[in-house]
Amino acid sequence: MKNRIKYWKGIEELENTPEFQKNAQNEFPEFLPVNENGEEASSGKTKRRDFLKLLGFSMAAVSLASCEAPVRKAIPYLNKPVDVEPGVANWYASTFFKNGDYNSILVKTREGRPIKVEPNTSSSLTLGTGPRAQASLLDLYDNNRLRFPVIKGDEAEWEEVDRQIVERLANVTGKVAFVSSTIISPTTKKLIREFGSRFSNFEHVTYDANSATGLLAANGGVIPGYDFSKAKVIVSVGADFLGSWLAPVIFAKQYVETRRVNPEAPAMSRHYQFETWLSLSGANADVRVPIKPSEHSAVVAAIYQAVTGNNGGAPASAVTESPVLAAAIKELKANRGRALLVCGSNDPNVQAMVTAINDAVGAVGSTIDPAAPYYVKQGNDANMLRLIKEMNAGQVGAVFFYDANPVYHHPLTEAVVSGLAKVPLKVSFADRVEETAAFCDYVTPDHHYLESWNDYEPRKGYYSFAQPAISPIFTTRQMQDSLLTWLGTNILYYDYLKDNWRSAERGDFDSYDKFWEQLIHDGVYESQTGTIALDIVNDFEPVTPVARPVKGGPGIEAVLYEKMTIGTGEMANNPWLQELPDPISKATWGNYVCMPRDMAEEMGVTQGEVLRVTMENGKTIELPALMQPGQAKGTVSIAVGYGRKVQSMPVAYQLGENAWPLAQVVDGIILYSGNVKLEKTDALHPIAQQQTHHTVMDRLVVQESTLSQYLENPLEVTEYIKIATADGPKKPALVSLWDDYEYKDHHWGMVIDLNSCIGCGACVVSCQVENNIPVVGKAEVLNRREMHWLRIDRYYSAVEHEEGDFVAMEDPAENPSVIFQPMLCQHCNHAPCETVCPVAATMHSSDGLNQMVYNRCVGTRYCANNCPYKVRRFNWFSYANNDKFDYHMNDDLGKMVLNPDVTVRGRGVMEKCTFCVQRIQLGKLEAKRENRRPKDGEIVSACAQSCPTNAIVFGDMKDPDSKVSQLLAREHQSRAFHVLEELNTQPNVTYLTKIRNLA
Repeated sequence: MKNRIKYWKGIEELENTPEFQKNAQNEFPEFLPVNENGEEASSGKTKRRDFLKLLGFSMAAVSLASCEAPVRKAIPYLNKPVDVEPGVANWYASTFFKNGDYNSILVKTREGRPIKVEPNTSSSLTLGTGPRAQASLLDLYDNNRLRFPVIKGDEAEWEEVDRQIVERLANVTGKVAFVSSTIISPTTKKLIREFGSRFSNFEHVTYDANSATGLLAANGGVIPGYDFSKAKVIVSVGADFLGSWLAPVIFAKQYVETRRVNPEAPAMSRHYQFETWLSLSGANADVRVPIKPSEHSAVVAAIYQAVTGNNGGAPASAVTESPVLAAAIKELKANRGRALLVCGSNDPNVQAMVTAINDAVGAVGSTIDPAAPYYVKQGNDANMLRLIKEMNAGQVGAVFFYDANPVYHHPLTEAVVSGLAKVPLKVSFADRVEETAAFCDYVTPDHHYLESWNDYEPRKGYYSFAQPAISPIFTTRQMQDSLLTWLGTNILYYDYLKDNWRSAERGDFDSYDKFWEQLIHDGVYESQTGTIALDIVNDFEPVTPVARPVKGGPGIEAVLYEKMTIGTGEMANNPWLQELPDPISKATWGNYVCMPRDMAEEMGVTQGEVLRVTMENGKTIELPALMQPGQAKGTVSIAVGYGRKVQSMPVAYQLGENAWPLAQVVDGIILYSGNVKLEKTDALHPIAQQQTHHTVMDRLVVQESTLSQYLENPLEVTEYIKIATADGPKKPALVSLWDDYEYKDHHWGMVIDLNSCIGCGACVVSCQVENNIPVVGKAEVLNRREMHWLRIDRYYSAVEHEEGDFVAMEDPAENPSVIFQPMLCQHCNHAPCETVCPVAATMHSSDGLNQMVYNRCVGTRYCANNCPYKVRRFNWFSYANNDKFDYHMNDDLGKMVLNPDVTVRGRGVMEKCTFCVQRIQLGKLEAKRENRRPKDGEIVSACAQSCPTNAIVFGDMKDPDSKVSQLLAREHQSRAFHVLEELNTQPNVTYLTKIRNLA
């Protein structure tokens, strides 16, 4: 056969081929080829066969394959930018703000493209970042963003758009409305006022999807200046302040300051949580009580009556007379000046009672700073409802939508749509043709925030700035520049912003330009005086502190809640957030109906069975059921933010159902709960969960104790397994068949405090961004093939108290206590994976790292089978280059987010946490260049750097002055433990036992 393929039979035949010899000679001059007689040429240099023995077959095969590989050339800069050095990162201070989620950040860029978001350590308001801030980077490279302005659905030029809008605004009649979510930019609000001043009837309507109108109405139009760090007792009624309520990243930093324990400062705050669904705050509480939505106001009224002596107007019930509530009230009264009550209700009357309670317990001036309120929520439900009525009455001549999508969010969707049909001029600044933009005449897409200039004031006196970290990718334009253009000015928003800050106090700067440069460089400006005022409009009616009647009864009550992953739905197109598991349910890619187990058993419902949910307003959705421990009896809960139906959004992200229409409008405010009817359907819909176990079953994976036990004897709060030997019981580390490693220079390790870890998932997304970890999609998650190098395991307690004895159960308790445990490669000194790899792909470094040599890995997966921590990930497909897994990152634009310092792994390769070895090497090289050792804090893993509570501490255990060494020395005989220590894997990751402050 003429075209028959010739195969080489073995290494001996391969090494004699001309291709191999030529390539080997080019790469290795010492290599000697054979002579014409097939014998080795004589020389004093390295012999060919010795060379092959040294490098092995794999190098030969790779060298041969490279003969056929395409040549890729690196093209140098013709005119290199002054501030860009190839291979060297640039950093820009900026700010992320969306739906109350605020972060002062630093943006890492490589060759002009942002690749990572990190916390700005200059800010005293936030410590780390939240998962949404980390994931927001990928939205920049979203190919589904609008690339140009749109007129009536057709592509248009900016000149034509500007001409038509200016012409129509000149002839507008009726009200001109500017609808936005909360804006915390003083300069932007000033510009909106100037834009509106040219019209005789203008209104800026602030509308938040997840409203805090009740709280604002009871507190003069601002959010009280909560400071959880000063509270000795915290009582929360339906407020998930660690997850999605108001400013969770800010609150998490404050909260954890009073939750850490050590021998020098053993005090700890006590946290009571009364709520319907098991929230992130409830999971971290010391004492949690499940209650129905209709009982929230009754609980607050009972506290109000007990603390102030006034009648709250709520009837007595089993909840209001419970001993736990009595204990919470007693502690609120006993800790005057160090107590704090927060409530998630949107009822102004209930929030008025909360305000009175905090005043009575001395919170104002201590745990609440009246001089520094928060501005993260400013929406007024009544104003938006009035605007909807005016639109339907034909009284609105023009409406602008900025970061607001009421067609999707608002419970009166039909009224919004019908009203828009009667407005002559409708303009949206959305970055895509979303639900509301689809009904607008013009869509003038705004820049991504990483392409924009702006200022922010999340809390009075705390400012931060945003600057472009990249030139605009598409033909978009910042909203503020559009307003300036339509005002007929030639000013750019940058100049407008810079000019607006001229009145600020300059301090020691002798010129404004130097002061401005320092502002932008630092990204943070904190001062209570001499700053730019944020326009706060207090148009709320006075409210009376009293519990209004709430429907309850024997029916099923439902509550809507916001996940801390995709939030209210604006980031539903972000695959990093879609695949980030919910901290409690561990579910991804969609929403579901959370229901208690007894209700499911009574209805005969199994997990994944689709239920039809009908609210009192007649709205109906269908979602699968999920059995949720901790869910209040007689209730269900549903996450909002899903069910997006946007033409420009891939079908992969249009998962779940839109639950926003289930919210109800009552007396001018939006309530997110009500009675429902549940009906079984014949459909099944699997839920993609990333953790399906509930209990550890007699293995020491997580450990917990109580504060009272810790105070009594810190040395007995952690349990250690010992092995029986002929010389008596010994710790596993003292009984070993291994030869221990000697670390002469560095020994990298990590300490994770389970008291500080709140389970938010910021570290998971940060690790994913830093290490080019692919998104695999719902189908692969169902196949248990998720690729996260770091996961946060959630453990439910599996015991019930019965006549003084603790009885173990296989299933979680009805109202379980919860522990979150970040789990990553433990970098074991006695690593089980290293002993079973047949090609030595997994190996140990001289610095204590368990390394993966990707080029050696042949995919046997022996290492994964032998890993007791199950932290190794196998590439079943080439996720990064496969259209089947097209989640932003597989096109040329999406690949711009990839970190060039980390290899993109291919199919058949095993991968796992590396302790961010690229960061370690960079830090060591920088220190070596300056002829010194790396200083503690210079080298930080991505997970530790992003943690908003500083739960993860990373460093060199050979450095006695490092924080990780000091923590290990302090907690060595107390809270420090290794997971599965009895296996004697000797991990380099140490955990600190969870301590609860039980009543």
